[in-house]
Amino acid sequence: MTSQPHASEQVENVSQFFQIHPENPQARLIKQAVEIIRKGGVVIYPTDSSYAIGCQIGDKSAIERVRRLRQLDDKHNFALICSDLSQLGLFAKVDTGLFRLLKAHTPGPYTFILNATREVPRLLLHPKRRTIGLRIPSHPIALALLAELGEPLMSVSLIMPGDSEPLSDPYEIRQLLEHHVDLIIDGGFGGIKASTVINLADDEPQVVRVGCGDPAPFMVEA
Repeated sequence: MTSQPHASEQVENVSQFFQIHPENPQARLIKQAVEIIRKGGVVIYPTDSSYAIGCQIGDKSAIERVRRLRQLDDKHNFALICSDLSQLGLFAKVDTGLFRLLKAHTPGPYTFILNATREVPRLLLHPKRRTIGLRIPSHPIALALLAELGEPLMSVSLIMPGDSEPLSDPYEIRQLLEHHVDLIIDGGFGGIKASTVINLADDEPQVVRVGCGDPAPFMVEA
């Protein structure tokens, strides 16, 4: 059963609801969506794994809204959704071996936990480890948003408190969250599994969460 968000999280107006084509996103709507993000908006949008909730990476107020909506503590690894490996490399420390590994598995339904560079706002970092989640999706809507925005999106999977799987029905999402976010992008039914999370911040890869990305390439033999 999906938990209802706390009443204090409600925004004054009903969120906007854009129906965007999942394969050929309408440029006009993408531009309007990015304008909402730049003004501090919290948006729900589709990725190649599941629906996600995101905002601008440096917007403290929007990030706190996402944290409260998902009921996340300060040890949760937020993810930066990046357009490509060159953008990812600005925010994470990536050596040659790590670059090859990432190149082989991006874009795709993986979130990689990596050691962060100084470009990552402190608010987004794991408080003890200075790590950050990074992801390069293959979904046309997500990539169109990133191209128009020109920087990564701060993002977490749309898994509500008490749930184990992400919300996938855009109309259910609208019914539940239209008073709690600024924009919901309907890109059709989403996946019911979040991304697979792989910790690459240590010497050996560690599978943190198994989602829709195959974890086998990252399993270390005992």
